[in-house]
Amino acid sequence: MTMEDLADKRCLACEGGQPPLTEEQISELLPGLSQDWKVIENHHLRREWGFSDFASALEFVNLAGGICEDEGHHADFEVGWGRVKAEIWTHKIDGLTESDFYLAAKFDRIER
Repeated sequence: MTMEDLADKRCLACEGGQPPLTEEQISELLPGLSQDWKVIENHHLRREWGFSDFASALEFVNLAGGICEDEGHHADFEVGWGRVKAEIWTHKIDGLTESDFYLAAKFDRIER
């Protein structure tokens, strides 16, 4: 699946009761994201962005946060001067779902 394919999909509400993605499923979806995304312990996705100042970093988080609200699926953000780190996983199942990859691909689309 390409980034465009992933980014065009809607995040689905997770009710729990489903298993997290397997390592094999994760490896099939990962090529659809920017190579800057890292899979951490087959549990969550992490990416960091660099910016020229704090205001630009904050603007990016506000745009990404708007996507989270639109999708009903939320990332964890860490913001500092000239940097943003995002971590994504589905808390309800304590692991990764396809929707986590959809959200990451949507973040990849944000113009900088």
